[in-house]
Amino acid sequence: MGFFERLKKGLEKTRKSFFDGIKQLLKVGRIDEEMLQELEELLIAADVGHQTTTWIIEKLKQERPDDPIVSLKKILVELLEADTALNLTGSPSVISVVGVNGSGKTTTVAKLASQFQAMGKSVVMAAADTFRAAAIEQLKVWGERINCTVIAHEEGSDPAAVAYDAVNHAKSKSKDIVIIDTAGRLHTKKNLMEELRKIHRVVAKLVDGAPHEVLLVIDATTGQNGLMQARIFKEMVNVTGIVITKLDGTAKGGIALAIKHELSLPIKFIGVGESVDDLKPFDAKQFVEALLS
Repeated sequence: MGFFERLKKGLEKTRKSFFDGIKQLLKVGRIDEEMLQELEELLIAADVGHQTTTWIIEKLKQERPDDPIVSLKKILVELLEADTALNLTGSPSVISVVGVNGSGKTTTVAKLASQFQAMGKSVVMAAADTFRAAAIEQLKVWGERINCTVIAHEEGSDPAAVAYDAVNHAKSKSKDIVIIDTAGRLHTKKNLMEELRKIHRVVAKLVDGAPHEVLLVIDATTGQNGLMQARIFKEMVNVTGIVITKLDGTAKGGIALAIKHELSLPIKFIGVGESVDDLKPFDAKQFVEALLS
């Protein structure tokens, strides 16, 4: 099964719950106030959010299209399209992966590492979520599974020291990429902010421009709560892109639209399953087609 088919299957809950209804509604062909009101309700129910929904409705009103479905697809692609290429210009390139605990951060680090290795890149993973012993062990297990170097210290040790050692190891071995797994306990927001900033300061001293990417992992099943998390992390650190995980586990995949519109952050990867191949670079046209096909 190709990724587009997996994407369609992964977004099945969202499509069947809301976007099939949107398609049926737009098939009528005319755009009037009653139809727009129904469309608004469906979009909000799909976790698109009030602000983004209003923007979409206004765009549709302005266009007054002959074919509302084609027009809606165009509007959604325009909203979601962004430069999704990663900045891998460092030597090594350093990617910091942030997000709340339970969002799929550690798994995302491993999936990214595996995909980079498949592209012929040499990768080091840094177990800098030292707050949770489980995260360190999980990354070590992944390291063995995908045959990737993991730099780890003991639980409770300084996360910045782990990042420091990982980047130094990569430099000494001429490795291409370092991916840092970080903690995500938002209930200690001040501590977390200081911890993440310290990690980023430390790696910046070792490699020009590091971290070259700060990827925020959002669990799609958390819905609007995920949007709130994204806001907090954007305030705390210089997030460069979003990874949305577990899109196959929710009927409310509209959160992708809300995050992109409200935070102006590009969605760089999406995950629609558990396997390594189920994390893919985000493609706006494919995503919209899978929702409205």
